[in-house]
Amino acid sequence: MASISSNKLKLLYIVKILKKYSDEEHPVSAADIISKLDAYGISAERKAIYDDIECLVEFGYEIIKTRVPKPGYFLGERDFELPEIYLLKDAVRTAHFITEKKTLDLCRKLDRFLSGYQVKNSAPGIYVNTDGKTKNESIFYNIDTITHAIDNNHKITYKYGVRELKGRDVVTVYKERKINPYATTWQDDHYYLVGNYDKYDNLVHLRIDRMKSVEETTEKSRHFSEVSSYSDSFNVADYTKRLFDMFVGNFSRIHLRCSKDTLEQIVDRFGNSIFVSNVTDKYFEISVECAVSYGLVNWIVGFSDNIEVISPEPLRTMIKERAQKVLNLYK
Repeated sequence: MASISSNKLKLLYIVKILKKYSDEEHPVSAADIISKLDAYGISAERKAIYDDIECLVEFGYEIIKTRVPKPGYFLGERDFELPEIYLLKDAVRTAHFITEKKTLDLCRKLDRFLSGYQVKNSAPGIYVNTDGKTKNESIFYNIDTITHAIDNNHKITYKYGVRELKGRDVVTVYKERKINPYATTWQDDHYYLVGNYDKYDNLVHLRIDRMKSVEETTEKSRHFSEVSSYSDSFNVADYTKRLFDMFVGNFSRIHLRCSKDTLEQIVDRFGNSIFVSNVTDKYFEISVECAVSYGLVNWIVGFSDNIEVISPEPLRTMIKERAQKVLNLYK
């Protein structure tokens, strides 16, 4: 019985050995595999290893036989390539809504997709800016609860933290709330919940890292079609691309005259499909729909005299008022 069990496990252990100990520069021979299987308490002969590898190839594993730099086998395709792991680890490392502890844990899990040699030769350590990381260890449980409530069309209750000054100390004060949740999104290095409070006819954005004690209720949520332009499904990608720094505001078509020096930033912000008009040697104009908010005002003012608002007039007024306040500050 033990022999039958070992034979069933042998294929799985061979895959594990290839994942952990082999890559293009470090193939493992049949003798290497036999030795490592022995460490797992499984005995095997060289011919059986060849048969097992053929079986795994037939199943779908891309196992490459090579003679360079030495005779042996390695996995030709992994779930993630090395550059992809680097990209994902950098995203985890810099994400503000992931705690320091969870960052290290996730990066270690990502390393499992690499061979031992790749892990050893990669960056010597994971450097985390702890000042920018949330301390809320329950954020992943909160995301799970919120997602479940959205799927069930249920309201959630939670406590939301707002920072306040008490003397020279910064403290966080929590207030209990209830909301209709519609979508979650990662924007501007934070994770947000998009939802609606029953007594208002608009959408609000909440930082999930500031939420705690999140609970799903049995109350049905108000439908998002009552407070947004979406009817069948809430298109969070379309919604967030028209926001600036997640500030809410009334959606309106804006007309901008932009210096050609801003083309890269304009395309990064609005995408390649923008309609460009009235091109001159120095300027071009665009027309886009987005939320008119102080986030948009801050973005435009940041370009100084390189972007001018042609319309709508209320946005021009907001820009003038912001510029005047900055001027008054430095008089």
